[in-house]
Amino acid sequence: MEKLNGKAIEIIDEIVKRHSDRPGPVKLMLHDVQHEIGYIPMEAMLKISAATASSVAEVYGVVTFYSQFTLAPKGKHVISVCMGTACYVKSAQDLLEKIQKLTNSPINGTSADGLFSLDATRCLGACGLAPVCVIDGVVIGNAVKNPKVDELLKNCKAQAAATLN
Repeated sequence: MEKLNGKAIEIIDEIVKRHSDRPGPVKLMLHDVQHEIGYIPMEAMLKISAATASSVAEVYGVVTFYSQFTLAPKGKHVISVCMGTACYVKSAQDLLEKIQKLTNSPINGTSADGLFSLDATRCLGACGLAPVCVIDGVVIGNAVKNPKVDELLKNCKAQAAATLN
């Protein structure tokens, strides 16, 4: 189990306290932890389990069932490429490989520099725009040919470079 800093533990404790007397609090707590910390650490699952009288396995099951939750920290920029049927038949695999090369990020992982996380996801619900990707919450349709993909990725890299200088 990773060692969390004191601030992260305080955040988790406050979230658990805030939701503990509400009905169905597990998903609410997990959502808030994900939003505040960026992922769901094991320590959060243990605290949520204790506060809700749920087993750790039940809490872990919720975390792993919903794709919005992640067990590992994400990169500064999160990219999701839809691999659903409509996107797949319109070259989503090519798009995924292109973005992988541009970001040096493994599929369903984070680049070594911590800048990009690349996720191959199932349907994003925008089949008419296939293939679709989402970069930092921006939905991009017809993404194989859309120059906005390259533009957004270049801007992300430029922001990172400026931060380092």
